[in-house]
Amino acid sequence: MHLVTKENINQITLEAWQKDAIQKFADRMNDKEKPFPCIPATIGYQLNRFCFGFVSNPQRTHAVKELAHLLKDYSNIFKSMGAYTSLIIFYEPSHESKHQTSVEQYEQVFWEQLNQLSQWDEVDWPNHIPTNPKQPMWEYCFHGEQYFMYCATPSHRNRKSRYFPYFMLAITPRWVLEKFTATPLQAEKMKTRIRERLVEYDSIAIHPDLNSYGQNDNYEWKQYFLRDDDTTLPQCPFHKKNREQE
Repeated sequence: MHLVTKENINQITLEAWQKDAIQKFADRMNDKEKPFPCIPATIGYQLNRFCFGFVSNPQRTHAVKELAHLLKDYSNIFKSMGAYTSLIIFYEPSHESKHQTSVEQYEQVFWEQLNQLSQWDEVDWPNHIPTNPKQPMWEYCFHGEQYFMYCATPSHRNRKSRYFPYFMLAITPRWVLEKFTATPLQAEKMKTRIRERLVEYDSIAIHPDLNSYGQNDNYEWKQYFLRDDDTTLPQCPFHKKNREQE
């Protein structure tokens, strides 16, 4: 389990599915005819600021341990990567269930991964971040860092911005996102441009849960996994345990 970058990718032996995932991701980030809606993501890729990691199929018990090691390593280096960095995680596909897994089933797997990942965290949850997802300032934390979690699946059809041939996570530090929202004007311009691209990219209206971090009516957890329609889970499946409970 190593973090992969454009600099070291030629020194690491990749399996066929891993090479395919990297290539398909590159194709998406480089598509000029239908540009990916998240502008900072396309910039980060072009600047070689991304790290990549490969994790076993989530049905395997050791998958979350692999994810924890990768995210811990990334947490220790992401500030040296510079602005626009993210960690992209590709999960090994299960050929038996690839075409049978529904969006809602992937949603369940996603939250199971985040719950289990939190149990591997060796650092206390930051004091200034609530552990209750019902609070507008809540955000997923690991190794003392705040992260925005984005999930894409092979089963999304209407919401193309959440489709990828492999079960995938894009993990972006809040430290990075704060740079895009340094001023209200800058934040509003970026939000407007991204939403304009979303309208063109998806064949369904923008999900009503998309909002801005810190707003009183914002719930970050709802934006981590967007379904292929406008529905949402009634409550957040994430439960942060105290250390004495773990």
